[in-house]
Amino acid sequence: MQVVSGAMGKERIHFEAPDSSLLENEMIQFINWFNSAVALDPVMKAAIAHLWFVTVHPFDDGNGRIARTIADMQLARADRSSQRFYSMSAQIRKERKQYYDILEKTQKGNLNITEWLEWFLACLDRALIATEEILAGILKKARYWEIFATKTISDRQKLMLNKLLDGFEGKLTTSKWAKIIKCSQDTAHRDILNLIEQDILVKEDSRGRSTNYKLKEI
Repeated sequence: MQVVSGAMGKERIHFEAPDSSLLENEMIQFINWFNSAVALDPVMKAAIAHLWFVTVHPFDDGNGRIARTIADMQLARADRSSQRFYSMSAQIRKERKQYYDILEKTQKGNLNITEWLEWFLACLDRALIATEEILAGILKKARYWEIFATKTISDRQKLMLNKLLDGFEGKLTTSKWAKIIKCSQDTAHRDILNLIEQDILVKEDSRGRSTNYKLKEI
């Protein structure tokens, strides 16, 4: 089986899987190795397992997804925990171009997989950083809503506060509030003033003609 791209007559072969006659033996070796207690760093084993499986390429479709699942499974073994707060699979999907580039380079090269291992470990590091940022955002949002629970907030205000906590793009103005909530500018202005009085919103320093507002830092 070949992985090919390009127009007919100008095809580019990215990868050619082992012959089908070798498949059964290759998979037996892989499964035995994966399930054995080899003297190898468990995170490195995840990187090698991913590369090994996707190179054997036992199926017509879905090999990449299964390889990512295998890597995540091995990482869970490495963590010695069934609770996962990050996903290597999700990070690889985000970096799919770089992933396919390093995968093709490794599969077409010699038996030296150092560059693949370096990329995999760096990708894992980025997955952990991304998860830390997500968790920090969730915890920050939870702290805000603990404060909001002690205030008197309307459904309109709750909707807008959620948008601010989820990462509002640009500056918040009365006109934007009115447009998003679908209310009059007078209603939007009253909603904003009420939140300022409750010490939830503050005015931003602005040199423009419009007044901007933001959440008060906690």
